[in-house]
Amino acid sequence: MKRSIILHPDPRLKKTAEPVADISDELRRLGDDMLETMYDAPGIGLAAPQVGILQRVVVMDCIKEPGDTPRPVIMFNPEVIATSDETSVYEEGCLSIPEQFAEVTRPAEVEVRWMDRDGAAQSEVFTGLWATCAQHEIDHLDGKLFIDYLRPLRRQMITRKMVKLKRELART
Repeated sequence: MKRSIILHPDPRLKKTAEPVADISDELRRLGDDMLETMYDAPGIGLAAPQVGILQRVVVMDCIKEPGDTPRPVIMFNPEVIATSDETSVYEEGCLSIPEQFAEVTRPAEVEVRWMDRDGAAQSEVFTGLWATCAQHEIDHLDGKLFIDYLRPLRRQMITRKMVKLKRELART
């Protein structure tokens, strides 16, 4: 089931999400719903706070080429356990901040540990776009947005645009 994506500014996007105790059918459904919502948007990642659920759940799939096999990943309680000293810069966007993009510098490689939908511990080293996406989505679980990496003036400008967009959407 597709869910509604919360738009910035919204206080729920600035809150820290709660850890998942154990994997229930309800949480598996949430993960599936989030994947459907992300693909429909379309996006490459989505965190539970973006659909109004303050739990540590992230989905992502950075396979973007038409014809390539999708690689959906659902992570419960993901955490970055190691980062590279080398950094990379990607132009980031966010489904909660539509049509706004900015370059963000992050570690080029990260090791992430999480529980999968069966409750089994997983870990993987992500590089490139996957590394950026994983960090971006885990930031959401800690109430941090990609615009928080920007200079205050640029962040305020984007926030003003979002307030205006939300006003326009409320009128329709």
